[in-house]
Amino acid sequence: MKNILKNTIILTAITLIAGIALGFVYEITKEPIAQAQLDAKQEACSQVFPEADSFGEIVLETDKVDEVYSALKGNEEIGYVITATCNEGYGGDIQVSVGISKTGEVTGIAFLSISETAGLGMNAQEPEFYNQYAGKQTTQFYVAKDGGEGEPIEAISGATITTRAVTKAVNTTLEFYYDELGGQANE
Repeated sequence: MKNILKNTIILTAITLIAGIALGFVYEITKEPIAQAQLDAKQEACSQVFPEADSFGEIVLETDKVDEVYSALKGNEEIGYVITATCNEGYGGDIQVSVGISKTGEVTGIAFLSISETAGLGMNAQEPEFYNQYAGKQTTQFYVAKDGGEGEPIEAISGATITTRAVTKAVNTTLEFYYDELGGQANE
């Protein structure tokens, strides 16, 4: 009985000390992590909309997309950067930011989160793949081997699931642009 009480006190003390240490580490790393995430978002915005000088977050009540930023050149709004996540990737969630000009042209895409198979799905981060979306003015894309309407996207060899997930995320941003931000289709 005496051993059980002693072991209980020791385990309680270890748990208490570990909890305090973990809380302390969390407080120290919270701000740098938040700043790194903000920097990654700003870098993605600059990558998908290089002609913009700055980006302002638009606060919207929606669950269709993750975030929306207004792309500004001086004081003029020239488009949007819309971030969406597709949970149908081979390795899990794929989160992309998509630049869309006021004329509905996709100015580029950037990945905020992707964890696909190395050498296959991770090739989505190669310019040969993601540049297929840029410069197109459409209401939707489709994976060429699947058929569909809109602009075709050639699948990554051996990573059709990843290609479909990225295309779905990009289409989500386009749908949001046309339905919620008043974009006009010019097709």
